[in-house]
Amino acid sequence: MKRSRSRRGLTLLELMIVLIILVGLIALVGPRLLGSQKKADIRTAQVQIGSLVSALKMYAVDMKTYPSTEEGLQLLVKAPEDERLKTKWSGPYIEGSKLPVDPWGNEFQYEFSTEEGASDFPRITSMGPDGQAGNEDDIANQPAAGEEENQSGENTDAGSSKPANANE
Repeated sequence: MKRSRSRRGLTLLELMIVLIILVGLIALVGPRLLGSQKKADIRTAQVQIGSLVSALKMYAVDMKTYPSTEEGLQLLVKAPEDERLKTKWSGPYIEGSKLPVDPWGNEFQYEFSTEEGASDFPRITSMGPDGQAGNEDDIANQPAAGEEENQSGENTDAGSSKPANANE
């Protein structure tokens, strides 16, 4: 008499084979996904800086100058306290009531100097994935003073020109 055996589950050997296949796939695909995420975050920061550059240009058209380093990017979302300047302000110049943060959760750094020899356009910087300012993973709209654009292309040239009427 033959007994028919019905199988209800997987054997331990079959489970081990499935696990080995899954681990192999994760080992192959995982690093590529992580690398893609890093590139996507860098690109997102570059796009956000480009948006801030555009907002600064609109601000400069209205105000005839850029915010000082001390005033910072806050003037893109909040009117100046000086009543004379408040009448020129047509903001907010970016959507929302607060400034964006970079993909790593850090605030964008803003620098604008009116000194002789300084750039005629503000510098906007993300401190990059490590959150530390002044190293090679920083992402900015222009190189820092005395710094060449790095070879990885992380420093973009967005916004390196000043509005035609910025000094009127």
